[in-house]
Amino acid sequence: LPVEARGIQTERLNEDQLVAIASPRHRLAKQRTVSAYTLAGEKLILGERGGNTRRLIDQFFAQAGVTLSVAMELSRQAAIRRMVEEDMGVGIVPFQSVREEVERGRLVRWWIEGAHINWELGIARLSGGYESPIMQSFIRLARKHFGSDADAKSSKKSKPIGRSVKKNRSRR
Repeated sequence: LPVEARGIQTERLNEDQLVAIASPRHRLAKQRTVSAYTLAGEKLILGERGGNTRRLIDQFFAQAGVTLSVAMELSRQAAIRRMVEEDMGVGIVPFQSVREEVERGRLVRWWIEGAHINWELGIARLSGGYESPIMQSFIRLARKHFGSDADAKSSKKSKPIGRSVKKNRSRR
């Protein structure tokens, strides 16, 4: 998300903050935060252009006036995590996608200074279209799995999601 197209309704199910990740062997592994300028000097392993996560990353760094050094573009989050674990570069991914690896010490996580970059997960579907029983079941399952309390709301009340990159002056 967001999806901005006529005739499409979206419903946000979950949200996660993008973080920088590195191997525990990385020279900056002990740091808790990293700046956009520091990341610009790293070999970055990112998702492919065209996806929403990559769009958010590119938008943030463009706003910061920073040019990135992208070493690899991969289509899967799991592939990004694996390359970073092998110390082949630094990645930027949704925090929940690496929580387990961080807890187990296979990756380190850095908050990106001055940034609050949200990645949003949701459902997009045609407005006013027929919702089959199987589609309704899928939507209920997705809401339950991703922790949304949206199940109590009518799917017809879904609204488009706005901007997802926010400046945040506070540090974590």
